[in-house]
Amino acid sequence: MTVPSRGATPGPSEPSEPAGSSGQSRLTHIDAAGAARMVDVSAKDVTARTARATGRVLVAPRVIELLRGEGVPKGDALATARIAGIMGAKRTPDLIPLCHPLSVSGVKLDLSVADDAVEIAATVKTTDRTGVEMEALTAVTVAALTVIDMVKAVDKGAVITDVRVEEKTGGKSGDWSRA
Repeated sequence: MTVPSRGATPGPSEPSEPAGSSGQSRLTHIDAAGAARMVDVSAKDVTARTARATGRVLVAPRVIELLRGEGVPKGDALATARIAGIMGAKRTPDLIPLCHPLSVSGVKLDLSVADDAVEIAATVKTTDRTGVEMEALTAVTVAALTVIDMVKAVDKGAVITDVRVEEKTGGKSGDWSRA
C-alpha cells in the first residue's frame, strides 16, 4: 500500500487489504494533508458482513497438561477467554480510535488446545455500512491476552502469535479470504 500524495483526495472505501492483494492503493484513514481521519461511510449500503480472524498463544507443555487435565490455578481459562473475546469485539471502537461503532449481531469465539498452543478463532457478524475485521481481530487478541493472564502463574513466557484476518464477506469490495 502507498500513502496518498499531497493533493490526493481519498474517498470512502472498505478497510485496506493485506499487502500484495487487490485492495486499496492508499491508506483510507489518512486524508490528503496526511492527517488521521475517520472514514465517512454514510454513502455505503447497509449489508450483511462477516469477518473471521485467528491467532495462537504459544504456551509451555505444563500449561497444555493443565488445560487438558485439572485446569489452571485461576479457573476455567478457555471459558474466561471466550467471554473476554466476545466483550472485546463489542468494545472495539472504544479501543481503536478510528473504528466505527457498529451493531454487532453475533460473535462466535472458539478456543482449542493444540500440542503447543491455545488456538483461537473468532467470527463476527453485522448488518451495517462497514466491515467487522477489526472486531474479529480484537476478539482474538483480547481472548489471547486473557489466556496469558489465566496461565501466567504457570508460564510467564507465553507468546501471542499469528493474529490475522482469515476471511471477510460482504460490502462493496466483496468477499476476501487468505490464500
